Amino acid sequence: MTVPNVALNDGHTIPQLGYGVFKVPADETERAVTEALEVGYRHIDTAAIYGNEEGVGRAIAHSGLGRDELFVTTKLWNNRQSGDQPFEAITESLDKLGLEAVDLYLIHWPAPQNDTFLNAWQHLIEIRDNGQARSIGVSNFLVPQLERIVEATGVTPAVNQIELHPAYQQRDITAWADDHDVRIEAWGPLGQGKYDLFGTPAVADAAAAHDKSPAQVVLRWHLQKGFIVFPKSVRRSRLEENFDVFDFDLSGPEMVAIDALDPRDGSGRVGSHPDEVN
Repeated sequence: MTVPNVALNDGHTIPQLGYGVFKVPADETERAVTEALEVGYRHIDTAAIYGNEEGVGRAIAHSGLGRDELFVTTKLWNNRQSGDQPFEAITESLDKLGLEAVDLYLIHWPAPQNDTFLNAWQHLIEIRDNGQARSIGVSNFLVPQLERIVEATGVTPAVNQIELHPAYQQRDITAWADDHDVRIEAWGPLGQGKYDLFGTPAVADAAAAHDKSPAQVVLRWHLQKGFIVFPKSVRRSRLEENFDVFDFDLSGPEMVAIDALDPRDGSGRVGSHPDEVN
């Protein structure tokens, strides 16, 4: 099974389905990533703050896969955004991952109270230009923050990784992204189990109609919306289930029904607000 690639605005591509290691314990990461690679995942999403870059690196080193077969993302944490710290942070991450470059480097949060995200973005541009990251982007950025970094530097992020699931679709950010050729990556794509997404008729009925699980239906919804998605699990059976989403299509009415699960008032958020993470 081949995962589709999505074109980025810098000429590179990214696999649309990947494996995220948020909250995967450090001592389980090598096994979990190894199993993900065995299942067929080739896109791994980690971050410095996750504390598991070493495990990702060991799994990659032992996988037997060529570097050009893998897409690896890591992220700059909030307390490394000032001065020249982004240069130090990417070097540390690459050492832990055992890589000469990552495919994508992101500013993890804008951390607006610190007012250092513009400095961080300027350094990410240099990190890209010096070859330590092939593509650069942001995570959890709101429209005013996106506009600020683009206006100041003339460089548009390749991606914006944001909380996105049927009850919280962030339409203002996705519309801005569409207008500026920025790809959306969805974190928490299944709502982190914090509301009964799978029990909604829109999801449950589609699952029954296609003989798929509710999780597979929601992941398929993301893919058909054009979002990049990387569900997390430490169970091989779930890794396999999440990967098995390319042999069916949701109908137009099924897509519309899932779209309608968003109350559009922001009440569906299950994670932290970007203004509150500093």
